[in-house]
Amino acid sequence: MIQAIVFLPLLAALVAGLGQRAIGPFASKLVTTGALFTSCALSWPIFLSFVTGTGEAEVVTVLHWVSSGALQFNWELRVDTLTAVMLVVITTVSALVHLYSWGYMEEDPDQPRFFAYLSLFTFAMLMLVTANNLVQMFFGWEGVGLASYLLIGFWYKKPSANAAAIKAFVVNRVGDLGFMLGIFGTFLVFGTVSIPDILAAAPGMAGSSITFLGMRLDTMTILCLLLFIGAMGKSAQLGLHTWLPDAMEGPTPVSALIHAATMVTAGVFMVCRLSPMFETAPIALGVVTFVGAATCLFAATVGTTQWDIKRVIAYSTCSQLGYMFFAAGVGAYGAAMFHLFTHAFFKALLFLGAGSVIHAMHHEQDMRYYGGLRKHIPLTYWAMMAGTLAITGVGIAGVAGFAGFHSKDGILEAAFAAGGGGVIAFWVGIFAALLTSFYSWRLVFLTFHGKPRWEESEHIQHAVHGEHEDPSAEHASGNHAPHHRDAHGDGTAGYHPHESPLSMLIPLGVLSLGAVFAGYVFAHPFIYPEEGAAFWAGSIAFDEHLMHTAHEVPTWVKWTPFTVMAIGLFLAWNSYVRNTTLPARFVAQFRLLHQFLYNKWYFDELYNILFVKPAFWIGRFFWKKGDEGTIDRFGPDGAAALVAGGTRLAVRLQSGYVYGYAFVMLLGLVGLASWAMVKFL
Repeated sequence: MIQAIVFLPLLAALVAGLGQRAIGPFASKLVTTGALFTSCALSWPIFLSFVTGTGEAEVVTVLHWVSSGALQFNWELRVDTLTAVMLVVITTVSALVHLYSWGYMEEDPDQPRFFAYLSLFTFAMLMLVTANNLVQMFFGWEGVGLASYLLIGFWYKKPSANAAAIKAFVVNRVGDLGFMLGIFGTFLVFGTVSIPDILAAAPGMAGSSITFLGMRLDTMTILCLLLFIGAMGKSAQLGLHTWLPDAMEGPTPVSALIHAATMVTAGVFMVCRLSPMFETAPIALGVVTFVGAATCLFAATVGTTQWDIKRVIAYSTCSQLGYMFFAAGVGAYGAAMFHLFTHAFFKALLFLGAGSVIHAMHHEQDMRYYGGLRKHIPLTYWAMMAGTLAITGVGIAGVAGFAGFHSKDGILEAAFAAGGGGVIAFWVGIFAALLTSFYSWRLVFLTFHGKPRWEESEHIQHAVHGEHEDPSAEHASGNHAPHHRDAHGDGTAGYHPHESPLSMLIPLGVLSLGAVFAGYVFAHPFIYPEEGAAFWAGSIAFDEHLMHTAHEVPTWVKWTPFTVMAIGLFLAWNSYVRNTTLPARFVAQFRLLHQFLYNKWYFDELYNILFVKPAFWIGRFFWKKGDEGTIDRFGPDGAAALVAGGTRLAVRLQSGYVYGYAFVMLLGLVGLASWAMVKFL
């Protein structure tokens, strides 16, 4: 069964990608979507068997892979609780994204290639989460990196899409360098790349030291920090996060797949999979906690100022990943995975809902040009409401709540219970929850409430006048200045936003159920002490004592997340519904702060100065001085040119006439005789 789950998406990708001209768009979509729904249908029974306690961990050998001295490992598919959770997350979201793309990409002329890339992406992620050794995990790790490059740059005629794809690829290579060094170091220390063998031997290495960069340092701390650098790149943590918002240049279904179920969750999965290693390195766990909390805060602050609907949700993803990492940092790996699980449903819902809005608004992504859409696209509105209620953590402690209420509150309670740095992470998470509520409800109010503001949109103007744009040149993501109204009227005459087709609405409905019920249904096996210990047994380092303490934190700790959610909701309502002039007055009063946040803490500008410009300078130096000034000068333009010139001269001497050759021979004899006379006489 596990072989079919993993390899069906690969087979579908090959069929759609290589046979697209032979079978056509419809068959390509049918094959890929059918394969993903089949994988999804096979994954859920495996997951539910672990939830009910009837599932058993197993390792399935696919083939013998590498045997080189001490380095020996097979290609094996590992199935345990952690794998089962990731299987349902990946296949469910990917299957729904495939179905959603039928409607969203309907007008794109290159659909088979798009669906092939989606399936390839899914296969790579499945390879990653079923890996039983670090090399196989790295294979899947790089596979999702490749597939993300292809998907983000899918509209390759758009320069901004190409730039975003390259940026994602390059930034992830930085993180992957750390991940590779971590794998090399782990093999050096443990003599194996087998994950079970490494985790079994990890406690015995606690307190040992290793030479690194000329210094004698704690072995497990160095290994875990190197591995975590890889997680920072893949999961867009602060410092290596800059690629994630630009990834919005890809089609919206790509954003949903990358952010909800696949690439960005790989780092969290890896840390949880190797949690017994991290448990032996308290300093490394402290770094994970700090970076996670800092990312959580950073992304939440930036999300409050963005106008592009997809970028707001993208920074939300970055912030929610911060929650997952600081949960892992305090030892609450079950809570981290629970938030990963629920986040997949409500974040995919929010992205696909945003895609439905963009579809209705002719690819306009600036929320300043929306307003009043709840009457025109009511099904999308209620789906987005479900996602917003989930991500903001609406619920009543001890009673019920949406998905994010159970998982995010579980993280905050565990952080508080952990004490020390966990308490700091708790307060950072509380403030981030306030900001999350504000920017999430801000998105809802700007998009669906108030008066329509479509008359200023260039895309809507084109739609009103019957002008259609090439999908490959779709409007670039980002903020842009309002355009002038139509000279013939208010610019909205004859235009009415339309609800999305059924293929897009069905995934929204299914994901809405997950956003509403996933937290309530699965909270016990994921994060409750006794049930969690049985559920996660042998899969992650589940701290039963910590989770028991987390459920006994003071009442005010349990109610604080709800309180700040309500405050954020009120602030958003007061600013964008009741008193719409308030945001402009706030920006005027705190212009420098707004510019700092709106420009994403100037990370891009800083990296441009520190890395991009020096890299281009070095490249130009080697191009002009090295390639042209040295290699070309002494190569094609030097020695080669001399040979070519000599050849042309020699060719001119080859006249083909006998008297010419006789004359040359005579000159040679005269020269020889002259030399002999001078030499011997």
